[in-house]
Amino acid sequence: EKMEFGAMFSDPGIGSWALEGEYGFGFGVYDISVNGGYLDLGDGGAGTFGGALRSRVITASEKFPLDGAFTIGAGAVIGEGSDVLWVPVGISLGRRIDLEGAKTSFVPYIHPVIAPRFQGGEEAALDVALGIGVDIRFGGNFDIRVSGGIGDIDGVAIGLVWVR
Repeated sequence: EKMEFGAMFSDPGIGSWALEGEYGFGFGVYDISVNGGYLDLGDGGAGTFGGALRSRVITASEKFPLDGAFTIGAGAVIGEGSDVLWVPVGISLGRRIDLEGAKTSFVPYIHPVIAPRFQGGEEAALDVALGIGVDIRFGGNFDIRVSGGIGDIDGVAIGLVWVR
């Protein structure tokens, strides 16, 4: 079973920044992760908390060139302003590309999601977004992860992850 620890810096697209830590592990056919951190809102801050479950549902073949995983998660921002909870559900599609003669590999991916949003005192809403990213491994146990989102949930992030 694998396990990973990481740190992520992001610009969630609302004139702020966030710093988060992540811990993930494999459990049978599932990958499970939990994360938490700090979101700077300029005039205050908030805590971020979340978790996700991922399970492969598509294996690349001659008929379809990508691997795919079903994902479901929960993420919350709690602190300044009204608290928000998202419950994203989606499918991640990508494929590891090994560079010939090198220890470097890339995993480009897309990750469409629908995410029910619950925000203090407001009616629930449904956000739709597309995540786009690449995980880069330079050999060894470290990945650099670069991602962005467009749609109702947008922003950019970069992280460093130790995979064991």
